[in-house]
Amino acid sequence: MANVEKVSVALTPEMTAMMREAVETGEYASASEVMREALRDWKHRRAQRAKAIDELGRLWDIGTSSGSAVDGEEGFSRIRQKLEDKISRHGTK
Repeated sequence: MANVEKVSVALTPEMTAMMREAVETGEYASASEVMREALRDWKHRRAQRAKAIDELGRLWDIGTSSGSAVDGEEGFSRIRQKLEDKISRHGTK
């Protein structure tokens, strides 16, 4: 790694033990490798969270622009009525 910067990180004893065990068992070559993977995972989770927030905002906008809110029971009642009307017009097969 040509371009690296050393930093000091304080970890709980449990986290330190987990990191050392991962290195001792050969799962990772070094504590630095453990930390780099942890940071990559953290970065990925942050990106996924940002995407989810954006999607939630998009869905919110769609919902608010679709008309006024309807009580859940009223909404289901409307849906049931539409289905019943459709069935009565076309019959069941």
